[in-house]
Order: sequence, then structure tokens, then C-alpha cells
Amino acid sequence: MSILTAYLSFRDNAREAMTFYRSVLGGSLDLVEFSSFPQMPHDPADAHLIMHSWLTTDDGMVLAGSDTPTGMDHQAPQGISVSVSCEDVDRARSIWDGLSDGGTITMALGAPPWGGLFGMLVDRFGISWMVTADQTQ
Repeated sequence: MSILTAYLSFRDNAREAMTFYRSVLGGSLDLVEFSSFPQMPHDPADAHLIMHSWLTTDDGMVLAGSDTPTGMDHQAPQGISVSVSCEDVDRARSIWDGLSDGGTITMALGAPPWGGLFGMLVDRFGISWMVTADQTQ
């Protein structure tokens, strides 16, 4: 079996972002700091930063992320969105409400021509999201 996971890069705020995503999506969050691997070379000032994080929700979503260490170039994401597809309309609306808090809505959550619900936004961390729900219930 193969798994495809969105892995987000941040500049010094991965802990805050991933904790925010857990508050929106629920689930279990594992955070590993650079200091957890003293044998790996890193700037001592980066010790408290997140080397890897994994958010796994009860409904099977996985989101990963890390801080970009000092000395490595970090560019804001462009041309990509994290897409969340829900069978439950209430779950989609809850995710939408959470992600849009402090973000910028680029297409309001509403009924697209193909049915269901769909919306797009950029969250407070600069990550683009698409939220969709099948409205057959």
C-alpha cells in the first residue's frame, strides 16, 4: 500500500500551525523537535523548532509539517492547495469555519455547479485549502 501525505513547510511556526490544524481537524498530533536528534547537525538556535510533525485525524486524514531550519531557503507555498473532502456536510462546515478563522476566503463555501459544497481559502499561515462535501445526505 502507498500513502500520499501533504507535508507543509513553515518558517519558525510549525508548532503553532500544526496545533491550530489539530484544533480544527481533531485527532492526534506528534511533534518532534530538532533537539530530539542531537547527532544530526543543526543550528543550536533551531533546537526548539519542529523537525517533523504528524497530525492523524479520527477519520483518517494525515497532515505533516516542519520548520525550515536556519540556513535553508523557505518560500511561501504557491500553486498548490490542501484539499479536504468530506462525506458529512457538518464536518465540512466545521473544518471550513476553523480554517477560515484569521484567513482569507478566496471562494465562499457554497453550492458549486457540480453539487454539494465547495470553497477555497488561504489560512492564517498562508496555506491554500479547498474544502468540499457531498451533499447527498
